[in-house]
Amino acid sequence: MRTLVTYVSKHGSTRGIAEAIGRRLRERGVDAEVRPIGDGDGLEGYDAVVVGSAVYLGSWMKEAQAFLERHAEALRTVPVWLFSSGPTAEDPLDRAVSAKQLRQLDAVGARDHHLFRGALDPEGLGFLERRAVKMAKQPLGDFREWSDVERWADSISDLRAGSSGRRPAGDTRT
Repeated sequence: MRTLVTYVSKHGSTRGIAEAIGRRLRERGVDAEVRPIGDGDGLEGYDAVVVGSAVYLGSWMKEAQAFLERHAEALRTVPVWLFSSGPTAEDPLDRAVSAKQLRQLDAVGARDHHLFRGALDPEGLGFLERRAVKMAKQPLGDFREWSDVERWADSISDLRAGSSGRRPAGDTRT
């Protein structure tokens, strides 16, 4: 069983989360490949997909939205998990991602959609981005919670193991 972890990241925060998810899945015995959306866009050979995007002004990046639209039919036939990354404040999912966007994401029948706090480095932001961050009163810094990322990846691994009858690597329960 192969799992694709694919993502869109503007400044690298979402990429870091996707890489951590892939690493954790592999640690737990899941054959996981991590790649940016657009690098070999097909889903052939994967029996589960994790899709992530940075969130800007309540929406996923256009590349991630296009990926979901392009592969909607195929995604409805395999287990899918979604994650959003971006807010540095402690906003709940329904405040960070617009209701319209949530409906679009729900259309693929994802098993879960998780919101991870992101990172904002003012040195990596353009003038308009810095201005938007200031107006939105978003705190600057790295607010990614790696234990939250690992817990979420573990839940995916547990479900993957349950669907195959296998236990995650290192699981000694009888």
